[in-house]
Parts: sequence; structure tokens; C-alpha cells
Amino acid sequence: MQDAIPAATLVIFRETDSGPPQLLIVERAKAMAFAGGALVFPGGRVDPGDHALAATIRGAPDDAAARIAAIRETIEETGIAIGLTPMPDAAVTARLRAGLHAGGAFGALLAEAGTGVDLGVLTAFARWRPAHAHARIFDTLFYLAALPAGAPEPEVDATENVRLFWASAQAVIDEADAGRARIIFPTRRNLERLARFEGLADAIADARRHPLRTITPWIEQREDGRYICIDADLGYPVTAEPFDQAMRA
Repeated sequence: MQDAIPAATLVIFRETDSGPPQLLIVERAKAMAFAGGALVFPGGRVDPGDHALAATIRGAPDDAAARIAAIRETIEETGIAIGLTPMPDAAVTARLRAGLHAGGAFGALLAEAGTGVDLGVLTAFARWRPAHAHARIFDTLFYLAALPAGAPEPEVDATENVRLFWASAQAVIDEADAGRARIIFPTRRNLERLARFEGLADAIADARRHPLRTITPWIEQREDGRYICIDADLGYPVTAEPFDQAMRA
């Protein structure tokens, strides 16, 4: 099996006065090698610097590094700080983002800003590791978090992503079903699961009811054709999709 690249992504909930919660969605640039043009959650690969910072924090080092990566990538891609303490204001967050874009070390930038990470703000939700034949295979941890009060509006980085927007999970699925958006297989399955929740508290409770077991989809031949399938005991309402309909990357 091909070695996988460790990665992390963050599902940010923005509660509304009425209706389902909204999630922050990123549209990736079409030129990106992985999931180009697709709608995803903010996130990216776990870097050596994330492990270096995780080594200074008590707890499981790989999980800490993944949480740090989810926080860092969200700042880079959207300009929103999640899981920092004390929470920086918009100006400090903008400086953190600029420093990351310039190649600065996240730990050093946090120290300069007088803030640190609060990894407990993130709740582990799922872990996906596809095994399809592709140039890049990611082993991705998905985390849940609330949008902090007073957070600025997200802004695109205009490199990896070209659009950011808030929408309910079902609204994103509907856009894809109407042919106006593209979502890869793991994102669709997670959106279907997230669409069942009335808020972040429901999502966290569901995450705690199910084991954080690595999900590796497989191909199954059925009477009416080939399907991509996942395990049925991990909280997902849809566990199979026709192979020729699924977007894999």
C-alpha cells in the first residue's frame, strides 16, 4: 500500500438563530493537483513544524500535530483563528497569516504574537485514508470546532483556494446534486453525516458515540454495478455510492 501523507482538516460550525448550522466551505483552485476545483473543508498536510510544536505539549504527539496543522492551515487558508489562547484580534491574526504565508514557523509566530494553542477546542470527528491509485494519498483527521465570537469574515488566500462561503451541509450537497459544485467522496460522506445535526453539540455527541477508526473505502461488485463502500458502523447514513458517480480526487 502506498505511503499516506498525514493531513488534518477543520469543520467550523457557525450557529444560526434559525435553521441548520452553517459550515465554512473552501473551493480549491482548479490547478491544484489534489481535488482541484472541489469544495472541501479548510485543512492540509501535517508539517514537520507541527510535530515540533506538538513535542512541547503533553498528550499524543501525532494527534497534537494534526490538531496544530488543522489550526495553522485554517489561518493560512481563511484568516480565521481557531484554538488559540488568548484569542488574537483581527490585526494579530492577519499578522500570523502573513507570517505563515512568508514561510515563518508557526510556533515562533505564536510566541511573537503572545498566544498559544488550545488543542482541546477541537473534537476529533473522523479519520479517512483512501487507498485508490492516485499520485497522492492522504491520511486525514477531521476535527470539529465552533466559530469564535467576534471572528472576522473569512478571506481567500487566492492561491490554493478561490472561494470561501458559509452554507449548511445539506445546501452543499444540493449544489453538487444540481451540478453546480464538485465534492469528493470523503467530503460528501462527511456532509451527509453532518447534515443530520442541529448544531455543534449534536455533532460532538455523535463523534463520541462512534470509534475513531480509519476509514478506507473499497470497491464492491454488486448486481447493478460497482460501488465504493465504507463501514456501516461509524455514523454515516450513506455507506455506498456507484463507482461511476463518485468523485475520488
